[in-house]
Amino acid sequence: MSDKTLHDLRQPSTGRRAGKSPKITFPCDYPIKVVGDAADDFAAMVCQVVTRHAPDFDPRCIQVVPSRNGRFQSVRLTLRATGEVQLQALFTELKASGRVHMVV
Repeated sequence: MSDKTLHDLRQPSTGRRAGKSPKITFPCDYPIKVVGDAADDFAAMVCQVVTRHAPDFDPRCIQVVPSRNGRFQSVRLTLRATGEVQLQALFTELKASGRVHMVV
């Protein structure tokens, strides 16, 4: 059995070092999906956090998708990312809210 991770097995072999993400050229439009428990104010909370990290973000351009059983919501959006530091700070604040289960 190979000791490759699931991520490695799904990615084509391109000569990159194992475990390294592809480089992103900033600034760029960066799509994210935020998943949390369904609530009337979940999308608004996500938009407030995103706006703190990306002031030019337009909250009218989000898509809210409920889970099949209605227990969870995913908020899909695209922001203008300026760098890894910005994205890491955004992801950290979203997770620290206690309402976000996953950021993809």
